[in-house]
Order: sequence, then structure tokens, then C-alpha cells
Amino acid sequence: MPKGAPLSRDRVLRAAVAIADAGGIGALTMRSLADALEVKPMSVYHHVANKDEILDGIVDLVFSRMELPTPGGDWRPEMVKRANSARDVLGRHPWAVGLLESRTAPGPATLRHHDATIGTLRRAGFTVALTAHAHALMDAYVYGFAVQEAALPFQGPDSAAGVTGDIMRRFAEGEYPHLVELATEHVLRPGYDFADEFAFGLGVILDAMAGWLGGGLSPGS
Repeated sequence: MPKGAPLSRDRVLRAAVAIADAGGIGALTMRSLADALEVKPMSVYHHVANKDEILDGIVDLVFSRMELPTPGGDWRPEMVKRANSARDVLGRHPWAVGLLESRTAPGPATLRHHDATIGTLRRAGFTVALTAHAHALMDAYVYGFAVQEAALPFQGPDSAAGVTGDIMRRFAEGEYPHLVELATEHVLRPGYDFADEFAFGLGVILDAMAGWLGGGLSPGS
């Protein structure tokens, strides 16, 4: 949106997201936001009451960018779609991971997201309790993977080799044999991409959920 556009709540929130994307959530202050909008700080308060309302708003904006599952659709592809979209969005807004479930005044996009996820599982036949277990498990996995992925010192296919090789060269011969085995037999192979681990782990979770639905082992058994 052009800087000369009229100030609005939407413009304030989008500017706040841009600041957090560039410098992390710690860079977002009322002063930095006003500077980015080229207005005085008091002008921002005409559109948001305080910092908490800004945080509520930008979390809701992040949720609005995630693709919703469709209640009544085939639950497994819908959960894959939701998980992949959430991971992609969090990859673009890594600062948001720690805030997604922290807000006490969730916005409409946040509520739609959770309601659609719950509705998809319930329509598929999951009990209320199993839906709660599945929702928590999937979010823990997606959010946790996003945190881990953002922290890695490499990104993309074959990018781990240089970092891993440098680390291994510091080992004395025979030191950490299991790490060396994993690196040489898996990580250093051509085409290795840590991102591929996401689909594998998600598949394990969804297989377990399918077992619950089919009357197999229940959680904790």
C-alpha cells in the first residue's frame, strides 16, 4: 500500500507485520510503527488502542493468510493442505509462531481457522475428545517444525552439506560415531532437504489419527 494512502487500521496492521518481518517482534514499537507510516505516534492511536490490539490484529492477519480446511471434505488431504499452508505462512512470518496461541482476544480469521479445522475433523467422524487431541498434536508439530526450520543455518536442497561438513571436520576420529553415520548416510547424500522431513512427520501423525478413527489404539494406549 502506498505510504501516502489514508491511515486506517488495516494499513497500521500491515505496517506492523512488515516491521516484525524485517526485524522480529522486538522491533515493533509504537514509535517504529509511526515512523514506518510517516505519522506521529498519536495518529496511530486513532486506529488501534494499544500494543496489545496491534498484536491481536497482526496474529489475526497471519491466520487470514493460512488456507482453511473444508468441513465435509476428505479429512486427510484437508489436514495436509492446512498444515502445509500454515508452515508456509510461518516461514514468511517466523516471529508469529510464539504469538499464535497467546492472544486472549482472537480475531475473526483466527476463529474461522480453528472452527474450520475442528469442523473438518468432527464431520469426518472424530469424537470431540479425539478432535481436541488431533488439533493439539498437529499444531504442536507444525509450530514446532516452523521454529526448528527457521533456526537452521541452512535452507533448501543440498544446503546442509557445507554446514554439516564443517562441523564434522572438527570431530576427532571416532568421536560421535552415530552423528557421523547419520550425516554421511543421510544428510550429506545428494538432494537432501530438511524440509522433506515435514511431510514424513505429518504422515506419521495422520496415520495415527486414521487409526483412532478406525477404532484402533486410542491416544495414550
